Amino acid sequence: MPLRHGITLGWCALSASAAYMGSQPTTPQQHHPRALAVTMLDTVKLGTRGSPLALAQAYETKKRLAAAFPDELGADEAVQIKVIKTTGDMVLDKALKELGGKGLFTKELDVSLLNGDVDICVHSMKDVPTWLVPGTILPCNLPREDTRDAFISAGGKYSKPSELPNGSIIGTASLRRQAQLMAKNPTLKCVNFRGNVQTRLKKLNENIVDATLLALAGLKRMEMTQHVTSILEWDEMLPAVAQGAIGIQCREGDERIKRYLDALNHQETKTAVDCERAFLAALDGNCRTPIAGQAKVINGELTFTGLIAKPDGSLVYQTSVSGKPEDAVALGTKAGEELKEKIGTNSAAFFGDFEVAPEPKSSITGAKSDGLGGYDAAGYTIREAEGKIGGELIVD
Repeated sequence: MPLRHGITLGWCALSASAAYMGSQPTTPQQHHPRALAVTMLDTVKLGTRGSPLALAQAYETKKRLAAAFPDELGADEAVQIKVIKTTGDMVLDKALKELGGKGLFTKELDVSLLNGDVDICVHSMKDVPTWLVPGTILPCNLPREDTRDAFISAGGKYSKPSELPNGSIIGTASLRRQAQLMAKNPTLKCVNFRGNVQTRLKKLNENIVDATLLALAGLKRMEMTQHVTSILEWDEMLPAVAQGAIGIQCREGDERIKRYLDALNHQETKTAVDCERAFLAALDGNCRTPIAGQAKVINGELTFTGLIAKPDGSLVYQTSVSGKPEDAVALGTKAGEELKEKIGTNSAAFFGDFEVAPEPKSSITGAKSDGLGGYDAAGYTIREAEGKIGGELIVD
């Protein structure tokens, strides 16, 4: 299936689903028993980013809420999805480091939550800073998707990273991925590759880079796994902390919403994510630091593997710990402190002031890039539709 066609189908399916849920004619007898009785106090206002992946996760949450509380939230209008634009989504011509890091994808959602504009926010957990905004909590993780990274080469020419010729160009804004790739082959060049999944796949298809890596979880949620060349196991590419996990945030003290979220929480996922985020917090990690970490409950025991590295892959430290699931936070903290000792008190000196190189050229004009993401983004970004459905955004 051609790339453009695949993107169109994936998005149209989501839009069609949204349209279906909001436009089906019904008679009073066809309504859910509570549908006609829904009031503003009954509704749950769900905040989300506007990317196709974020919307897929929002609709998954809406579906699970309806299934868990059919009498209260079974009516379509009982859970209202509100798209909130974030700085990270709107500014694509700068590195995350320049703009302030991961909080760029959550701060506008935090404001809406605290102001009461929304009741819950649905996040990809790997985008959530380790320290939540005061007055908010994150009590719920949905069942985790596959956490591995997917390797995608242009035209499927190379089946795995080790087959890439020396000097190949990899599109990724992730220092974690860059460090692990270059630890195995220092001749590889990683270049900035911002944008949503559709944006990156379109640019890959236009041969701006030789290959890219994406979270398999997102591709699965959008039914776009046909683009995957191969799936990388943990020993080849240890995933990001909290990769593949969806988190749902609410206001502290909101017992009505907390009751809903407690019913949706998948404890095994939350245990693993709590461990991984404790590891990241102990290292004071962010998007500027090549850090990876994965936890899993196996036969009643929690095992965790963590990694830190120099951005050029010249030095990599790894550790593993295991213990009781109820000690998840303590285990993650212990692993983080162990690796922190290895790099010394001056972590800034260890990681350095490293930046991912700019994209080599514009896929539209063919001209060299003027900097990080400095291409004509008109054909790649999410734009607001004139006839949008329920406040959603569509992909060009």
